[in-house]
Amino acid sequence: MSDETAKLTYKGRDYELPVREGNIGPSVIDIGSLYKETGAFTYDPGFTSTASCDSEITFIDGDEGILLHRGYPIEQLAEQGDFLEVCYLLLYGELPTKAQKQDFDYRVTRHTMVHEQMTRFFTGFRRDAHPMAVMCGTVGALSAFYHDSTDISDPHQRMVASMRMIAKMPTIAAMAYKYHIGQPFVYPQNDLDYASNFLRMCFAVPCEEYEVNPVLARAMDRIFILHADHEQNASTSTVRLAGSSGANPFACIAAGIACLWGPAHGGANEAALNMLAEIGSVERIPEYIARAKDKNDPFRLMGFGHRVYKNYDPRAKIMQKTTHEVLGELGIQDDPMLEVAMELEKIALNDEYFIEKKLYPNIDFYSGITLRALGFPTTMFTVLFAVARTVGWIAQWKEMIEDPSQRIGRPRQLYTGSPKRDYVPIEKR
Repeated sequence: MSDETAKLTYKGRDYELPVREGNIGPSVIDIGSLYKETGAFTYDPGFTSTASCDSEITFIDGDEGILLHRGYPIEQLAEQGDFLEVCYLLLYGELPTKAQKQDFDYRVTRHTMVHEQMTRFFTGFRRDAHPMAVMCGTVGALSAFYHDSTDISDPHQRMVASMRMIAKMPTIAAMAYKYHIGQPFVYPQNDLDYASNFLRMCFAVPCEEYEVNPVLARAMDRIFILHADHEQNASTSTVRLAGSSGANPFACIAAGIACLWGPAHGGANEAALNMLAEIGSVERIPEYIARAKDKNDPFRLMGFGHRVYKNYDPRAKIMQKTTHEVLGELGIQDDPMLEVAMELEKIALNDEYFIEKKLYPNIDFYSGITLRALGFPTTMFTVLFAVARTVGWIAQWKEMIEDPSQRIGRPRQLYTGSPKRDYVPIEKR
């Protein structure tokens, strides 16, 4: 708590509100007692100026283009670590020792299989069901299969549920993909790392051997790291809000997946790729650049700029490098959509309009290109986002559950409907 206070004058009375300081980042004015003292609420649509919780997990400075997980810059984690190491960091607060890492990897790996009855659960969906619809239903159903880890008051059960979801999410995602394209499920293989195992489950078929390309596996691992957590975004806030009611962890993560499905959140990379398809060829780029600059034209370039980052998205820098590594490894040179993407990237990094407006290519722009090159259809993009973000959701949920000050979420409103009125019998209306 800071010694400084904020003063509010309301209806002729002065009120002093405490100011709280974080370790880094802006101060916050504590309005927890505002309604009790003044009889008034604050009005903040989208909660964009409201801190909903204390958190030690992730810090973002959008103006400076900084993203830290437990104090570590995302650039260092993505370049030097692997995804399960970042998972451990998000969950426990520190990077693991070698022994801790081996134990954590072992525990996650031994939870990758799903209950065999779940394979039949998938057949209840239409064959053309969107994989995110399948993910919502299947993850929500985990509590029916693993009810021995739904007691949120038991630290051991919370830990087991966390391990299970981190481990099983790639398996469920791969099964959703295989069901979507009509191929048989491929079981996890314990001698592979997290990303390699996922790629194998997605792209292997039982009738032939499949060898994972290490460059592509490293790219997939890096994509997972870059999407692991991003502070109190819409889906994370949804997980926390669902969890505040005491809902079981599987239900909370299913709620996060449902929120992530929205095109304004997790669907941004799919929207970016759809835009590239609409442009179609390099020759048409000037036309769309002109439209993007025209204030009267509703067209917007997807995958450029960011709601939080008013500087270059630090994740995009790493994703850019990863994209070019993947394209180089696969020797992709004649894909019209990728040609459009590379030309757009060049223009955005050099055009004065984009530089002045800080419309840099963001992580969604590059991840969409990379995932397409890896062989995933656009319908799977948000699913992969959910696989990566699961650990962030769990870490945030776990932090909330263990916070003694947490209470059930209950936003208030500014009522603008009809005032009190009396019921009129139907024959008199």
